[in-house]
Amino acid sequence: MSAIPNHPPDVTALLKAWGHGEEAALNELIPLVHDELRRIAGNCMRGERQGRTLQATALVNEAYLRLIDVDQVDWQNRVHFLSMAARVMRRVLVDVARERLADKRGGDAIKVTLDEALIPGNSADISIVRLDDALKALTAVDERKCRVLELRFFAGLSVEETAQTLGVSTKTVARDYDFARAWLRREMQA
Repeated sequence: MSAIPNHPPDVTALLKAWGHGEEAALNELIPLVHDELRRIAGNCMRGERQGRTLQATALVNEAYLRLIDVDQVDWQNRVHFLSMAARVMRRVLVDVARERLADKRGGDAIKVTLDEALIPGNSADISIVRLDDALKALTAVDERKCRVLELRFFAGLSVEETAQTLGVSTKTVARDYDFARAWLRREMQA
């Protein structure tokens, strides 16, 4: 028995049609997964101050725009799509944070002052960038552990859904998730 709740079978069919270049399939798909995309956006924005970065709706819209630029993806199923959407949303947040940090420092010119650390609101952007850097470092050590963390934390998938997506056991997912969280905690505190 599948751990993933049954969804209308047309979601997978629409994903496959879209992956083969049928633009109309995407227009039918989005309303079917919109609520899940908003939930994922909320997970990605966890810990953000209200009004600090993009709102959930804007994040979903930006992810949508980036996803429609992806050519010829062989979408496997709903979970594959949602995990990709979570990755794209995290990338959007990192890009916005890096851009904001670059603007605060004069673009390409790097200027660091002690007072900068005291500026309210600067830490959210730095935290997003540090999180992204830590996830890249984890990927270099063990890509699967990073994928487990992304699927569980950002996409909000259950242990069972994550295991099914990655083709591993639920015990492996639990071990990988514990390791990845400890890794991130250490990296973020360094």
